[in-house]
Amino acid sequence: MTDFRIGRRVLLGGAASLAALTLAGCATSGPSTVASETPRVPPDVLGMYAAQPFERFPVAAARIDLVPPQYWRQVVDDPTGERPGTLVVDTANRYLYLVQENGRAMRYGVGIGRDGFTWSGRGVIQYKREWPTWTPPSEMIDRQPELEPYRNGMAPGIDNPLGARALYIFQNGKDTIYRVHGATDERTIGVAISSGCVRLLNQDIIDLYQRVPSGSPIVVLQA
Repeated sequence: MTDFRIGRRVLLGGAASLAALTLAGCATSGPSTVASETPRVPPDVLGMYAAQPFERFPVAAARIDLVPPQYWRQVVDDPTGERPGTLVVDTANRYLYLVQENGRAMRYGVGIGRDGFTWSGRGVIQYKREWPTWTPPSEMIDRQPELEPYRNGMAPGIDNPLGARALYIFQNGKDTIYRVHGATDERTIGVAISSGCVRLLNQDIIDLYQRVPSGSPIVVLQA
């Protein structure tokens, strides 16, 4: 377990919605719930989550009204104390921070791995991929035999569990099988449902991908 500290600030807590969908070391499903009140989405937020028709596989506009407002992409005071350029995943509160200069951070809402399918520690983004191929680990195929057709990989596409982008986390030179990647189901943001990976809406992972070079440090803190 890492010795990462959030510090004195109190972070906003968890999420209320739940969903279905699959993920990437990372695949499972579950029931979905929809909040009783739909937040009013400002135009600038709608713009951030608009359709991206010029992607290799066009990305539809996100139903960002299904995502609690604390998980919308935003710049905040950095609560981590890490150096600029570091990614910090706060699994307890379902946030990913990209630490910036001058005590600020870009914060994204994330979905995380359910109990029993988690990883924590310090690593690096060894490499990253646009529209990656998804290859389920053999242990996952043993649990879910229906994934056998993808033993040698699922082709990229909008239905691929890794989504539009993936960042590959290594520790001490070894693949953790833990990824930061895209997702299409808005209701999975803010919940623990995948088989271990950190997922962002496709619009957010595209934004993050542009900001994070290979070799960037990452800290994943489990609750």
